[in-house]
Amino acid sequence: MEIVTERKDDVLIFGVNGRLDGYAASQVAVEIERSLRDDDRSVVVDLDGLTYMSSAGIRVLLALQKKVRARGGGIALCNIGEYPKNVLSMAGFDKVFPIFPSRDEAFREMRKREDSLSLIADLKNPMTERGSARFGFETVSRTPASLRVKGDRSALARNRIGEEDIGAERLSEIEYSLGLGALGSTVEDTMPFLGEMMTLRGSMIWLPDDGHDTPDFFVPAGDIGEVRAYTAFNLSLEGSFNEIAAIEATDEDGIALDALYRAVFALAKERKRDCRGILATAIWGVAADFKGMGTKRPPAPIDGDSTPAENRTAANYEGYSIVAFGIGIDRSADLSGYDRSALDAILAPQPEGGDTNGLYLHNHGAVFRNAPWDPEADLIKGIERCLADGEFVDMRHLLDTTKIRRAKVGIAYISAIKRR
Repeated sequence: MEIVTERKDDVLIFGVNGRLDGYAASQVAVEIERSLRDDDRSVVVDLDGLTYMSSAGIRVLLALQKKVRARGGGIALCNIGEYPKNVLSMAGFDKVFPIFPSRDEAFREMRKREDSLSLIADLKNPMTERGSARFGFETVSRTPASLRVKGDRSALARNRIGEEDIGAERLSEIEYSLGLGALGSTVEDTMPFLGEMMTLRGSMIWLPDDGHDTPDFFVPAGDIGEVRAYTAFNLSLEGSFNEIAAIEATDEDGIALDALYRAVFALAKERKRDCRGILATAIWGVAADFKGMGTKRPPAPIDGDSTPAENRTAANYEGYSIVAFGIGIDRSADLSGYDRSALDAILAPQPEGGDTNGLYLHNHGAVFRNAPWDPEADLIKGIERCLADGEFVDMRHLLDTTKIRRAKVGIAYISAIKRR
């Protein structure tokens, strides 16, 4: 059995030849799982050279079709020899799969489907191209949004954190936030596990600083007010997102996080949005390249090195779903209208992924697998689908070189920063 995978113009193509029996079917299933991105919707299965197929092989094709149809997509089979075609016919599945005589014809049909889906999306939300991506904006609220900051990043940089610096909040009261924190029953219980954290829609994801480099998360079904997040630093959004942006990278490599923020800032000026130099964003999308860091400080409140350490995970999670929350600050803008002490508490130095050519970014993100991208779903449903149904993979402080293939992004134009 030989399996060859390629990708052409957003169409995933599997070439399968040899014997598709029970053993080979398991190999094909593994290759499908490895290759299928969360945003793949169009798949061609080229069976040129396939000499045998059993019910196990048919089940693999049906499972693939079910996955892709759940995303509004489809699959096409091509180059089927006489024996495999007879097997499909006898099993009653020759009418279930679209079958084409050649790879080119199958590809054109799937490409036509992709073009049709893109056209429908563009008609609903016209896109503007900027840099290496296309942007479409939908206004959802005109109410000013603000940031609330607890603690000071400079204290974290010096690793001078005591129990008196830890605060507790009901998890449901910090809907979108990031910082250094953990879940636990008491401050004493939590202190050794403080790490990079974020909250999204009342769920919390964090990277405990216990030396295991293994993220943890909690997705509540409801909140009775007893579960609290303990944080040494917390930056949270107050108010609603003002816009939701649909973003599609025009480059196969995706759009980098810093380029995304720069484009949103520039487009805000062109569109005369009330942007004063600070944005908060929530992202649900598909990663092209995930770059992140954890912390390398000891799990105790002593003076030491708390600088971020590069992510030790080798995988770049290409094609996996990503959810994130963060802020961007355009330091070339007039920031005099913001509370200076609150701004300084945010702008403590970061060695990487922070201040780059006048743009300060602070974003945390988590990766999920098998949470299919649905271009028709809104931001909230997309985030909730990842949290509820996705396979949790990783969580990090994001570097600005992280790349996104496509996303729905909630944008809050920040009018004020408040200290707690």
